[in-house]
Amino acid sequence: MNPRRWAELTLCWLLVTPGANADDAKALPDRLVLFADRDDADSDGVPDAEGARVDAAVTATLLELHNPNAELVRATGGGVRLLGDSKALPASHRAKRFFLQGVAPGPAELRIGKRSIALQVLGVGVEDRAGRFIDPARSHASISRSLPRALQQSNQERDDDMLRIVVAGPRADLPERLHVVSVDQAARPLDRLGDVALTDIPCPSSFPQQQCRATPFIRASSDDIDRSHPDAAAASLRAEVGGRIIVSRAGASVVSLRVGGPRISAVGALDRYRATLRVHLMRQAPGGAPPIGGTDAAARALIHADVRAAAGIWGQCGISFGSEADVPVQVVDPPKPFMVAIGCERGLPASGGTLRLLVDDRSVALTTQPGDSPRKVAHALSSALVAAGFSTQLSPNPRTVSGAMPTYDVLVTRRDGSRATLSSVGPLSSDPTLEACLGVVELSDGLTHFSDFTASAGTVEERALIRAVADDDPATIEVIVIPSFARTGRIGESFIYADGGSIRNVVIIDRAALVAGARSYTLAHELGHIFLDMPGHPDDYGVDRPSDLMDADAADPTIFGPRRLSVAECERAQRQSGAKAPLPLLSHWPLIRAR
Repeated sequence: MNPRRWAELTLCWLLVTPGANADDAKALPDRLVLFADRDDADSDGVPDAEGARVDAAVTATLLELHNPNAELVRATGGGVRLLGDSKALPASHRAKRFFLQGVAPGPAELRIGKRSIALQVLGVGVEDRAGRFIDPARSHASISRSLPRALQQSNQERDDDMLRIVVAGPRADLPERLHVVSVDQAARPLDRLGDVALTDIPCPSSFPQQQCRATPFIRASSDDIDRSHPDAAAASLRAEVGGRIIVSRAGASVVSLRVGGPRISAVGALDRYRATLRVHLMRQAPGGAPPIGGTDAAARALIHADVRAAAGIWGQCGISFGSEADVPVQVVDPPKPFMVAIGCERGLPASGGTLRLLVDDRSVALTTQPGDSPRKVAHALSSALVAAGFSTQLSPNPRTVSGAMPTYDVLVTRRDGSRATLSSVGPLSSDPTLEACLGVVELSDGLTHFSDFTASAGTVEERALIRAVADDDPATIEVIVIPSFARTGRIGESFIYADGGSIRNVVIIDRAALVAGARSYTLAHELGHIFLDMPGHPDDYGVDRPSDLMDADAADPTIFGPRRLSVAECERAQRQSGAKAPLPLLSHWPLIRAR
């Protein structure tokens, strides 16, 4: 058998056979090939070969040897070092068990008692399409945001997110194939390319006087459709922000790359950021079925799948929503009326009249005077409700395009904090101009949604729904899933900071959005309005690009569908929702842990 192949097989046996025993050292061939361990398995930002501290994440990638008679072990040549379970060992040491780690390219020698084993450490590099080398310990891989090259209209577009693995050393020792897999943020298997063939390339300047081979450029994809297209499948695999792409040979790790956001942007390298979502699945009627799935468990599974898909898309910007446990999902009944809107949606001043409201069947009345504004009436009604033994919260709404003045919502609760129930006998207001509307949520006929004229405030029904489920944390994004909207053609909407309203950072989608899935990525799109703080769409005033996530009207289940985010959009998300934004929604979640 070819001696090099025997070394590979023996190395594989040593790494994957449980309970390796005293014969380990005797089973080794006279020559072993290792790889310089320049990645960062323990995520401390230091190349493993330089780390003084050693933990199980590092040793799990190394060759473990047993030396039961504690014969003297010596490593010479400088290219390797001996490790124990928690620290580096002296180069000459009596150890019953140790790990062998490649440190720098070049020849070395391992002696176990009188036995001599020749070592060759190969150099490993990670290179992008621009020829830049990526430090696997301090940087990361990123998810591709471009169509595969064969599908691009212009071959001038370069996908700098693609990476290839370069191996350097004597030609006889260079591997012919490497194994490539990806894992998610919990280290669970996600996808695999399997064995990938290497080709000879001219060595870059970082590997002088060496021979080099490299894998093809590999794309990290955001979803299965992008990953599986025939023009991309051979060199693509699914990846997840916070996960890893792992390259190995014969069971031995070659390099492990964390996955994050764009490495190069106008706001610096973007690694990983967390957004906090809370999901509310709204039943059509109290005690009824959830809006999708038939059962509460099935509905939760479907929305978690949609959240994962949205996270995959926003992974292009390094944005994650955490694990499934980090995204609480509640199945809830539509709320009973507990809000009254003064001015409704038009905000006209009073002409004089009476407001009559039943609060838990207790009558509360208020007389309005000519010229009273919605604000003045709302404050007066709040005082009357407090005098009647209730608690209130006033919430102003911005003036709509067609409104005269801002309107005000009065939220009524009992003294114990529970929501009161509002009703009326006859019209709420006898005032001929000043309207008052109960916040009734009636989903059997669909949710009445805002128009271009009322987008800043939303409809009374939307405001009542949102205020019934929203928490007090402005950095939380509320996601509400309803059975349907009142008119066809809409499957999702969002309330954003830029509108200046009292309702912000809320997404409402219906069951049609979940059914559409990858045709439109509705949840990811609506979250985009919030992260980008952008009410419109790029194609509203520019070139139509249906493969962009934020395209206004794209719906396409193929690789050409709306799933791509540009680096410029990632930069905008950081400016509008990052740490320096007026209302930060994205908290930095470093890929490298603090030391």
